[in-house]
Amino acid sequence: MDTLVNTLQYMLDDWQSILTLTIEHLYMSLSGVLFAIVIGVPIALIMTRNEKLAVTVQTTVSMIQTIPSLALLLLIMIVFGLGYTTTIIALVCYSFLPIIMNTYVGLQNVDEHLIEAGEGMGMTPLQLLLQVKFPLALPTMMVGFRVAMVICIGIATIATFVGAGGLGQLIFRGILSTDDVKILAGSIPAALLAISIDFLLKFAEGRSTFYLKRVSSE
Repeated sequence: MDTLVNTLQYMLDDWQSILTLTIEHLYMSLSGVLFAIVIGVPIALIMTRNEKLAVTVQTTVSMIQTIPSLALLLLIMIVFGLGYTTTIIALVCYSFLPIIMNTYVGLQNVDEHLIEAGEGMGMTPLQLLLQVKFPLALPTMMVGFRVAMVICIGIATIATFVGAGGLGQLIFRGILSTDDVKILAGSIPAALLAISIDFLLKFAEGRSTFYLKRVSSE
């Protein structure tokens, strides 16, 4: 109990520093997911048109997911050095599996009858993609985005090992000095950040599902 009270007092006294580290943490996590979306969604789209490529990509992203996060960070650091770049590249790699696979599954599960209806209305392939396929696949895609974001927030805590800061910096200081207060002061905001982002994206996911049901009923 005393440790928790001391932790809360420490967080109140040093809130500006903790806020700065939290913003750094969020910046790295968001950057990793956004870059993964920009790269991964087009890859998933191509996968729906090439089954051999789909198998290759699935195998590759699954293998990346099995690499220990610290090992991947150190491997990337050899090429890109210390700092945010190394961390963001690693987060992109870990975001690929949920983003690519959920987008692929979502696009694959779009009702063929709806696609045929769109084609019958004279829609171009681009119109079908933007107005039919992506909107219908969005709920499944959102699950992937949400999972990727939570994964990135967790992995970003070890970004301090490659000089990228974030809340892991405070946790690492606590480990080095065997200071439970600093460890908790870094862990609590990281956990709250993950829970908050998960809640917001889950809400957005629910809204997108509700919108699609409403549109389909009309």
